[in-house]
Amino acid sequence: MTDYGHDLLFGAIVVPSSAQPQDAVASARSAERAGLDLVSVPDHPYRPEFLEAWTVLATMAAGTSRIRVLPNVANLALRPPAALARAAASLDLLSGGRVELGLGAGAYWDDIAAEGGPRRTPGEALAATREAVGVLRALWSGAGPVHRRGQHYGLYGAAAGPAPAHDISVWIGAVGPRMLRLTGEVADGWLPSVPHVPPVRLAAGQRLVDEGAEAAGRPPSAVRRLYNLSPGREDGFPRGGPRDWPEQLAALTVEVGTSAYLLPTHQPDLLRTFGEEVAPATRALVAAAREVSTDRAGHEPG
Repeated sequence: MTDYGHDLLFGAIVVPSSAQPQDAVASARSAERAGLDLVSVPDHPYRPEFLEAWTVLATMAAGTSRIRVLPNVANLALRPPAALARAAASLDLLSGGRVELGLGAGAYWDDIAAEGGPRRTPGEALAATREAVGVLRALWSGAGPVHRRGQHYGLYGAAAGPAPAHDISVWIGAVGPRMLRLTGEVADGWLPSVPHVPPVRLAAGQRLVDEGAEAAGRPPSAVRRLYNLSPGREDGFPRGGPRDWPEQLAALTVEVGTSAYLLPTHQPDLLRTFGEEVAPATRALVAAAREVSTDRAGHEPG
Protein backbone atom coordinates (compact mmCIF):
# COMPACT_ATOMS: atom_id res chain seq x y z
CA MET A 1 0.00 0.00 0.00
CA THR A 2 1.29 3.46 -0.93
CA ASP A 3 -0.64 6.07 1.02
CA TYR A 4 1.19 9.35 1.51
CA GLY A 5 -1.17 10.38 4.30
CA HIS A 6 -2.39 13.57 2.69
CA ASP A 7 -5.74 15.07 3.59
CA LEU A 8 -8.33 14.53 0.86
CA LEU A 9 -9.38 17.36 -1.43
CA PHE A 10 -12.31 17.46 -3.84
CA GLY A 11 -12.90 19.95 -6.59
CA ALA A 12 -14.42 20.81 -9.94
CA ILE A 13 -13.17 21.48 -13.45
CA VAL A 14 -15.27 24.15 -15.14
CA VAL A 15 -14.92 24.89 -18.86
CA PRO A 16 -15.42 28.68 -19.24
CA SER A 17 -17.49 29.01 -22.41
CA SER A 18 -17.33 32.41 -24.12
CA ALA A 19 -20.86 31.77 -25.43
CA GLN A 20 -22.19 31.49 -21.85
CA PRO A 21 -19.79 33.69 -19.89
CA GLN A 22 -21.71 33.69 -16.59
CA ASP A 23 -21.84 29.92 -16.25
CA ALA A 24 -18.28 29.54 -14.96
CA VAL A 25 -18.77 31.86 -12.00
CA ALA A 26 -22.16 30.32 -11.24
CA SER A 27 -20.50 26.89 -11.21
CA ALA A 28 -17.79 28.13 -8.85
CA ARG A 29 -20.47 29.32 -6.46
CA SER A 30 -22.27 25.97 -6.74
CA ALA A 31 -19.00 24.17 -6.00
CA GLU A 32 -18.43 26.31 -2.92
CA ARG A 33 -21.96 25.75 -1.64
CA ALA A 34 -21.42 22.00 -2.10
CA GLY A 35 -18.41 22.18 0.23
CA LEU A 36 -15.79 21.46 -2.43
CA ASP A 37 -12.22 22.57 -1.82
CA LEU A 38 -11.08 23.54 -5.32
CA VAL A 39 -12.44 24.93 -8.57
CA SER A 40 -10.32 24.97 -11.70
CA VAL A 41 -10.48 26.03 -15.34
CA PRO A 42 -8.48 24.75 -18.33
CA ASP A 43 -6.05 27.18 -19.93
CA HIS A 44 -6.21 27.13 -23.73
CA PRO A 45 -5.47 30.73 -24.78
CA TYR A 46 -5.63 29.84 -28.48
CA ARG A 47 -9.27 28.71 -28.32
CA PRO A 48 -11.69 31.66 -28.64
CA GLU A 49 -14.63 29.49 -27.56
CA PHE A 50 -13.10 29.60 -24.06
CA LEU A 51 -12.80 32.68 -21.88
CA GLU A 52 -9.29 33.67 -20.82
CA ALA A 53 -8.37 31.56 -17.80
CA TRP A 54 -6.91 34.14 -15.41
CA THR A 55 -9.75 36.56 -16.02
CA VAL A 56 -12.20 33.80 -15.16
CA LEU A 57 -10.24 32.74 -12.07
CA ALA A 58 -10.17 36.32 -10.78
CA THR A 59 -13.93 36.64 -11.29
CA MET A 60 -14.51 33.27 -9.61
CA ALA A 61 -12.42 34.34 -6.63
CA ALA A 62 -14.32 37.61 -6.36
CA GLY A 63 -17.64 35.75 -6.44
CA THR A 64 -16.74 33.24 -3.71
CA SER A 65 -15.30 33.41 -0.22
CA ARG A 66 -13.72 30.06 0.66
CA ILE A 67 -13.01 27.80 -2.29
CA ARG A 68 -9.52 27.74 -3.82
CA VAL A 69 -9.05 28.49 -7.54
CA LEU A 70 -6.44 27.28 -10.02
CA PRO A 71 -5.68 26.91 -13.73
CA ASN A 72 -5.87 23.28 -14.80
CA VAL A 73 -3.20 23.66 -16.11
CA ALA A 74 -1.53 26.99 -16.98
CA ASN A 75 -0.05 26.87 -20.49
CA LEU A 76 3.60 27.67 -19.80
CA ALA A 77 4.48 28.08 -23.47
CA LEU A 78 2.13 31.09 -23.67
CA ARG A 79 2.51 32.27 -20.04
CA PRO A 80 6.00 33.63 -19.28
CA PRO A 81 6.74 32.51 -15.72
CA ALA A 82 7.66 35.96 -14.41
CA ALA A 83 4.25 37.30 -15.46
CA LEU A 84 2.60 34.10 -14.26
CA ALA A 85 4.24 34.45 -10.84
CA ARG A 86 2.98 38.01 -10.42
CA ALA A 87 -0.52 37.16 -11.66
CA ALA A 88 -0.86 34.23 -9.26
CA ALA A 89 0.56 36.16 -6.31
CA SER A 90 -1.67 39.17 -7.01
CA LEU A 91 -4.81 37.04 -7.11
CA ASP A 92 -3.67 35.16 -4.01
CA LEU A 93 -3.40 38.46 -2.14
CA LEU A 94 -6.76 39.69 -3.43
CA SER A 95 -8.50 36.42 -2.55
CA GLY A 96 -7.00 35.96 0.91
CA GLY A 97 -4.71 33.07 -0.01
CA ARG A 98 -7.00 31.00 -2.24
CA VAL A 99 -4.86 30.42 -5.35
CA GLU A 100 -2.92 27.30 -6.37
CA LEU A 101 -1.05 26.86 -9.64
CA GLY A 102 -1.52 23.95 -12.00
CA LEU A 103 1.28 24.12 -14.55
CA GLY A 104 1.73 22.42 -17.91
CA ALA A 105 4.77 22.42 -20.20
CA GLY A 106 2.53 22.90 -23.23
CA ALA A 107 0.72 20.79 -25.82
CA TYR A 108 -1.12 21.49 -29.09
CA TRP A 109 2.09 22.95 -30.45
CA ASP A 110 0.55 23.99 -33.78
CA ASP A 111 -1.95 26.17 -31.92
CA ILE A 112 0.76 27.56 -29.65
CA ALA A 113 2.95 28.42 -32.64
CA ALA A 114 -0.02 30.08 -34.35
CA GLU A 115 -0.23 32.41 -31.33
CA GLY A 116 3.44 33.33 -31.67
CA GLY A 117 4.62 30.91 -29.00
CA PRO A 118 7.52 28.45 -29.22
CA ARG A 119 7.34 24.97 -30.70
CA ARG A 120 9.34 22.95 -28.17
CA THR A 121 10.78 19.47 -28.28
CA PRO A 122 10.14 17.25 -25.25
CA GLY A 123 13.65 18.03 -23.99
CA GLU A 124 13.13 21.76 -24.42
CA ALA A 125 9.76 21.59 -22.67
CA LEU A 126 11.36 19.75 -19.76
CA ALA A 127 14.14 22.33 -19.41
CA ALA A 128 11.69 25.21 -19.72
CA THR A 129 9.47 23.77 -16.98
CA ARG A 130 12.42 23.32 -14.64
CA GLU A 131 13.53 26.91 -15.23
CA ALA A 132 9.98 28.23 -14.88
CA VAL A 133 9.46 26.66 -11.46
CA GLY A 134 12.70 28.27 -10.31
CA VAL A 135 11.53 31.65 -11.59
CA LEU A 136 8.17 31.30 -9.84
CA ARG A 137 9.70 30.45 -6.49
CA ALA A 138 12.37 33.14 -6.74
CA LEU A 139 9.84 35.88 -7.45
CA TRP A 140 7.40 34.66 -4.80
CA SER A 141 10.19 34.75 -2.21
CA GLY A 142 10.08 38.54 -2.10
CA ALA A 143 13.90 38.60 -1.91
CA GLY A 144 15.57 40.41 -4.78
CA PRO A 145 16.93 41.53 -7.11
CA VAL A 146 16.89 38.07 -8.66
CA HIS A 147 19.51 36.71 -11.04
CA ARG A 148 18.89 33.35 -12.69
CA ARG A 149 20.50 32.16 -15.88
CA GLY A 150 18.31 30.10 -18.18
CA GLN A 151 18.08 28.90 -21.74
CA HIS A 152 14.35 29.63 -21.85
CA TYR A 153 13.61 31.79 -18.81
CA GLY A 154 16.16 33.94 -17.06
CA LEU A 155 16.02 36.76 -14.54
CA TYR A 156 18.61 39.51 -14.72
CA GLY A 157 18.23 41.67 -11.66
CA ALA A 158 14.43 41.33 -11.57
CA ALA A 159 12.62 42.78 -8.57
CA ALA A 160 10.97 40.02 -6.56
CA GLY A 161 7.38 40.12 -5.43
CA PRO A 162 4.68 40.56 -4.67
CA ALA A 163 4.91 37.71 -2.19
CA PRO A 164 1.66 35.72 -2.18
CA ALA A 165 -0.58 35.54 0.88
CA HIS A 166 0.29 31.86 1.34
CA ASP A 167 2.73 29.34 -0.13
CA ILE A 168 1.17 28.73 -3.54
CA SER A 169 1.40 25.06 -4.54
CA VAL A 170 2.78 24.22 -7.98
CA TRP A 171 1.04 21.13 -9.35
CA ILE A 172 2.51 19.89 -12.64
CA GLY A 173 0.41 18.14 -15.27
CA ALA A 174 3.10 15.62 -16.23
CA VAL A 175 2.79 12.50 -18.40
CA GLY A 176 6.23 11.42 -19.67
CA PRO A 177 8.87 9.75 -17.48
CA ARG A 178 11.30 12.69 -17.43
CA MET A 179 8.56 15.19 -16.58
CA LEU A 180 7.29 12.88 -13.84
CA ARG A 181 10.74 12.72 -12.27
CA LEU A 182 11.02 16.50 -12.55
CA THR A 183 7.67 16.79 -10.77
CA GLY A 184 9.04 14.81 -7.86
CA GLU A 185 12.18 16.91 -7.86
CA VAL A 186 10.72 20.45 -7.89
CA ALA A 187 6.91 20.48 -7.63
CA ASP A 188 4.33 20.33 -4.85
CA GLY A 189 1.99 17.99 -6.70
CA TRP A 190 1.32 15.81 -9.72
CA LEU A 191 -1.91 16.60 -11.61
CA PRO A 192 -2.65 14.02 -14.34
CA SER A 193 -5.95 13.43 -16.15
CA VAL A 194 -7.77 10.13 -16.68
CA PRO A 195 -7.63 10.23 -20.52
CA HIS A 196 -3.84 10.68 -20.48
CA VAL A 197 -2.99 8.61 -17.39
CA PRO A 198 -5.71 6.00 -16.74
CA PRO A 199 -5.89 4.38 -13.29
CA VAL A 200 -3.88 1.34 -14.37
CA ARG A 201 -0.91 3.63 -15.09
CA LEU A 202 -1.09 5.70 -11.90
CA ALA A 203 1.10 3.47 -9.77
CA ALA A 204 3.91 3.50 -12.34
CA GLY A 205 3.67 7.28 -12.54
CA GLN A 206 3.74 7.60 -8.77
CA ARG A 207 6.95 5.56 -8.63
CA LEU A 208 8.65 7.90 -11.10
CA VAL A 209 7.53 10.93 -9.08
CA ASP A 210 8.89 9.23 -5.96
CA GLU A 211 12.22 8.57 -7.72
CA GLY A 212 12.53 12.23 -8.61
CA ALA A 213 11.73 13.33 -5.09
CA GLU A 214 14.21 10.93 -3.51
CA ALA A 215 16.96 11.90 -5.97
CA ALA A 216 16.45 15.52 -4.91
CA GLY A 217 16.59 14.62 -1.22
CA ARG A 218 12.86 15.12 -0.69
CA PRO A 219 10.40 12.70 0.91
CA PRO A 220 7.86 11.42 -1.66
CA SER A 221 5.12 12.65 0.68
CA ALA A 222 6.20 16.22 -0.12
CA VAL A 223 4.40 15.81 -3.45
CA ARG A 224 0.60 15.70 -3.39
CA ARG A 225 -1.04 13.41 -5.97
CA LEU A 226 -4.14 14.84 -7.68
CA TYR A 227 -6.39 13.45 -10.42
CA ASN A 228 -8.67 15.01 -13.04
CA LEU A 229 -11.57 12.57 -13.30
CA SER A 230 -13.52 11.64 -16.41
CA PRO A 231 -16.70 9.69 -15.57
CA GLY A 232 -19.39 8.81 -18.06
CA ARG A 233 -17.04 7.67 -20.83
CA GLU A 234 -16.43 4.13 -22.01
CA ASP A 235 -12.80 4.45 -20.92
CA GLY A 236 -13.54 6.90 -18.13
CA PHE A 237 -13.10 6.84 -14.37
CA PRO A 238 -14.72 6.54 -11.92
CA ARG A 239 -17.16 4.02 -13.32
CA GLY A 240 -20.89 3.86 -12.70
CA GLY A 241 -22.86 6.54 -10.88
CA PRO A 242 -21.93 8.74 -7.91
CA ARG A 243 -22.97 6.03 -5.43
CA ASP A 244 -20.25 3.83 -6.94
CA TRP A 245 -17.50 6.43 -6.80
CA PRO A 246 -16.43 6.57 -3.11
CA GLU A 247 -15.14 3.00 -3.04
CA GLN A 248 -13.15 3.53 -6.25
CA LEU A 249 -11.66 6.85 -5.12
CA ALA A 250 -10.81 5.53 -1.67
CA ALA A 251 -9.04 2.56 -3.24
CA LEU A 252 -6.85 4.90 -5.30
CA THR A 253 -5.96 6.85 -2.17
CA VAL A 254 -4.89 3.90 -0.07
CA GLU A 255 -3.35 1.84 -2.89
CA VAL A 256 -1.51 4.42 -5.02
CA GLY A 257 -1.61 7.61 -2.96
CA THR A 258 -3.96 9.89 -4.91
CA SER A 259 -5.47 12.43 -2.53
CA ALA A 260 -7.31 15.06 -4.58
CA TYR A 261 -10.07 14.49 -7.11
CA LEU A 262 -11.44 17.04 -9.58
CA LEU A 263 -14.72 16.43 -11.39
CA PRO A 264 -15.47 18.06 -14.78
CA THR A 265 -19.03 19.38 -14.65
CA HIS A 266 -21.20 22.48 -14.70
CA GLN A 267 -24.23 20.66 -13.28
CA PRO A 268 -25.21 22.09 -9.86
CA ASP A 269 -26.89 18.83 -8.81
CA LEU A 270 -23.81 16.76 -9.63
CA LEU A 271 -21.52 19.25 -7.89
CA ARG A 272 -23.74 19.06 -4.82
CA THR A 273 -23.70 15.26 -4.89
CA PHE A 274 -19.93 15.22 -5.31
CA GLY A 275 -19.39 17.61 -2.42
CA GLU A 276 -22.09 16.48 -0.02
CA GLU A 277 -22.16 12.73 -0.64
CA VAL A 278 -19.16 11.42 -2.56
CA ALA A 279 -16.54 13.46 -0.68
CA PRO A 280 -17.59 12.54 2.90
CA ALA A 281 -18.15 8.91 1.97
CA THR A 282 -14.69 8.70 0.40
CA ARG A 283 -13.10 10.39 3.42
CA ALA A 284 -14.80 7.92 5.75
CA LEU A 285 -13.57 4.92 3.77
CA VAL A 286 -10.01 6.27 3.67
CA ALA A 287 -10.04 7.08 7.40
CA ALA A 288 -11.18 3.53 8.17
CA ALA A 289 -8.49 2.01 5.95
CA ARG A 290 -5.81 4.18 7.53
CA GLU A 291 -6.95 3.18 11.01
CA VAL A 292 -6.70 -0.50 10.10
CA SER A 293 -3.25 0.08 8.61
CA THR A 294 -2.09 1.89 11.76
CA ASP A 295 -3.43 -0.87 13.99
CA ARG A 296 -1.64 -3.52 11.96
CA ALA A 297 1.61 -1.57 12.04
CA GLY A 298 1.32 -1.20 15.79
CA HIS A 299 0.95 -4.97 16.23
CA GLU A 300 3.86 -5.95 13.99
CA PRO A 301 6.88 -7.40 15.80
CA GLY A 302 9.62 -4.84 16.42
